[in-house]
Amino acid sequence: MTFSIRAGATRATRLAVIAGAVAITASGTLWAQADAGVSIDPAVFNMYLESRIQKPAGQATAEEMALVRDELTDIYLLSEEPSAEALKKDPRIQAQIELQTRAMLAQAVAADFVSSNPATDEEMRALYDEQIKLAPPMEFKARHILVETQGEAQALVTELEGGADFAELASAKSTGPSASSGGDLGWFPPDRMVAEFSTAVQAMGNGEFTKAPVQTQFGWHVILREDSRESAPPPYDSVVDVLKQEVEGQKLRDYMSNLRKITPE
Repeated sequence: MTFSIRAGATRATRLAVIAGAVAITASGTLWAQADAGVSIDPAVFNMYLESRIQKPAGQATAEEMALVRDELTDIYLLSEEPSAEALKKDPRIQAQIELQTRAMLAQAVAADFVSSNPATDEEMRALYDEQIKLAPPMEFKARHILVETQGEAQALVTELEGGADFAELASAKSTGPSASSGGDLGWFPPDRMVAEFSTAVQAMGNGEFTKAPVQTQFGWHVILREDSRESAPPPYDSVVDVLKQEVEGQKLRDYMSNLRKITPE
């Protein structure tokens, strides 16, 4: 929210000042607020601007710069009020300032650590190989019909045994979100589904459906396993960004673990 506490300045005037008369430079020149007597360091302005518009300061429009300038001006004016000095002594305010300062420093230190200890190709490939070994060897293609009671599910099994079409029954009777596609769940590894569902799918053969309904936290399922295949791992290049993030995240976690072990003498 932006507070309107300045008098005598129209929106057009503010935009004109931003677009024409005032410029932010990297030389340390202060940003002067002509109608309020507020001076804002360009580094502060740029940092706040980028946090508000979520893009580089150089890409900001005149209107975005004007809005941010107004917000910062209001922040500066309020923070320089006489009452601010008294509030600085409030223990809760002091605690908030301390926490925010430490949080920002902690984020900066963490970012510096990651930047100084980037993931290497060897580390990412080692993690990739490890994940491939742990990946399920098979994928399955299945349909299911989800209902609320065991009796409803058993009745569906009876219909299927009598020759009913699984997809048609799923479309007509299933309460699950896949009903609109005839209960089709597509291809999935076992660990994507809840344990009871996965166990049932793996125990069947292709083309078979469950003769006994399967209960999960969502209700009662009748499942048709349509097909199965060996699981193909994703190419290394397609997951390198994820691997980089995980390797660097683990390095940071290890660093933090070591810091926790250090006790002052």
